[in-house]
Amino acid sequence: MAEFLPIIIVGAIIGTFTVIFLAAYVLEKKSKETKEFERHMSDKEITGRLLQYAKPYWKQFAAVLVIMLISTVYDLVSPLLIGHIEETVKGKFELSYLFSVVAVYAGILIVSLICTYLQAMILQTTGQKILSALRQDMFTHIENLSHEQLNNIPVGKLVTRVSNDPNAISYMFTNILVTLVKNVMVIFGVLGAMLMLNYALTLMVLCFVPFVVLFTVIFRKFSRKVHRGVNDATTDINTYLSENLSGMKITQIFNQEDRKMEAFLEKSNNLKKAKRNRMIVFGIFRPLVYMLYISSVMCLLYMGGKGYIADQVIFGQAMTSGVIVTFYMYISKFFNPIQTLAEQFDMLQRSFASAEKMFTIMDMVPEVVDEEDAIELDEIKGEIEFKDVWFAYKPDEWVLKGVSFHVQPRQTVAFVGSTGSGKTTILSLICRNYDIQKGQILIDGIDIRKIKISSLRRHFGQMLQDVFLFSGDIRSNIILREENITDEEVMEACRYVNADSFINKLENGLDEVVRERGNNFSAGQRQLLSFARTIIHKPSVIILDEATANIDTETEILIQDSLEKIKDIGTMLIVAHRLSTIQHSDNIIVLSHGVIVEQGNHQELLKQKGRYYQLYTLQFNKQQLLGSGNE
Repeated sequence: MAEFLPIIIVGAIIGTFTVIFLAAYVLEKKSKETKEFERHMSDKEITGRLLQYAKPYWKQFAAVLVIMLISTVYDLVSPLLIGHIEETVKGKFELSYLFSVVAVYAGILIVSLICTYLQAMILQTTGQKILSALRQDMFTHIENLSHEQLNNIPVGKLVTRVSNDPNAISYMFTNILVTLVKNVMVIFGVLGAMLMLNYALTLMVLCFVPFVVLFTVIFRKFSRKVHRGVNDATTDINTYLSENLSGMKITQIFNQEDRKMEAFLEKSNNLKKAKRNRMIVFGIFRPLVYMLYISSVMCLLYMGGKGYIADQVIFGQAMTSGVIVTFYMYISKFFNPIQTLAEQFDMLQRSFASAEKMFTIMDMVPEVVDEEDAIELDEIKGEIEFKDVWFAYKPDEWVLKGVSFHVQPRQTVAFVGSTGSGKTTILSLICRNYDIQKGQILIDGIDIRKIKISSLRRHFGQMLQDVFLFSGDIRSNIILREENITDEEVMEACRYVNADSFINKLENGLDEVVRERGNNFSAGQRQLLSFARTIIHKPSVIILDEATANIDTETEILIQDSLEKIKDIGTMLIVAHRLSTIQHSDNIIVLSHGVIVEQGNHQELLKQKGRYYQLYTLQFNKQQLLGSGNE
């Protein structure tokens, strides 16, 4: 009994760790069942979806598999050669024979190194292609989401999904999956070689395998949880940065730098804690596997050495120095892939967590989509009709209630009403940014749901109150779409809307740099560029949503002149609080709480002395009061 005491001590230590981690696993499972959490995809589902991106490159992966088979030979043959060298040196020594064995070993090593290089080059090239496809699909899907869906997702979260998450997934294709396959090949190859060499010692090594499997299962549970924590904390901090860097001017105006910094530090600390938890989980697992490796080596040296010194036969197997040396190297080859598995499993869980986040976005079904029989329209006359339209952003909170009106081609129609009356909503519904719940919207007598969204929007030109300019130059912001438009056509559009008045004064003209959101231009200049951007594509229907709200008097005069010219292009729909902007409209529709209360031209509505008359009188008196105050 005493002679087996060292083995009993090793077994007791491993058993103690096993009991501790099983208890932790059970407690974690119970705590998870008692709290609510979002639905998570299974590893099988995630792997299946990711492999679809790898499918077009199966030839490259097949080539890598062949290369791995060749390099695996080194892992299997090298221990046998070292054991053979040991037996050769111990026996009748011949230097020439030793050189030949060493030369074979060196040749196998060189081939293995070349294979490793080729494998890395193929995988990195293929991985970047897969990464590009993932990002492209993600970005394309985001582009197809409805306005409402985009409003409900923080911009920082989308940035993380498109930029950070694919990087973790790319590592899975370039390293993890291939390494896992190779490790499996090495493990089974080494196991087969050990069985043929000495099955007694092999059985002793296999006694440690169930504990490796058990610890891996437990690690998987904790690893995936901490990876989700890191991803959530990263998304949280990106969302916070995206919002607060955009609103930094407001933070400075209200002297809130300290408060914002405190909030940022809190989110940074959450990320630090999440990463620390991940390091703790990873830092426990790998040492455990290493402990099993050292334990197996100790048992090998104890049992094999004892048998060799005493010249004993264990289970009918003789112990030689060559066998012990070979087995020592094989155990290393056997446990090295398992030890590497800890790191690979850590990265695999990170990839799965990132993929899960991406697929959650990609599984969002766009709410506004083309119907199967949707048609393309080569041209639009500009006739628009609303038939008993009901619409709500939230269930049972109606923004429009049975709205009906008819716009003839090339008419100018204005929508007037207090904030929340439904003016901007009507314009959004015409472009099909949202789908209505009841009623019908017709363009040239065709239900807009029967028209392809891209075809419908191609014939619309929209000028909004908050003009968005992209980083680049003036030319790219005016052209926007990829069309063959010359500089002369661009300047003609600018002259048409009076934007040339300030472009010609710029040092670089159309090549003038536009910084983020166009913050190096005034609100009026941005609006004039928006007008030029709309006109150059010759839309059939022009939409102006508070396009003159945030501009100075001088620029308003230029825009008013532009509006008079634009009226000749096609149908024009206008939302404006400044009633002076819409006095010459063919029809003015007055809304209140989602209902049309009156409509007619300027003079007709003034004679009715209804809601429009009240709004006009209020604005006129206000202007008179401001005018007398300036005097």
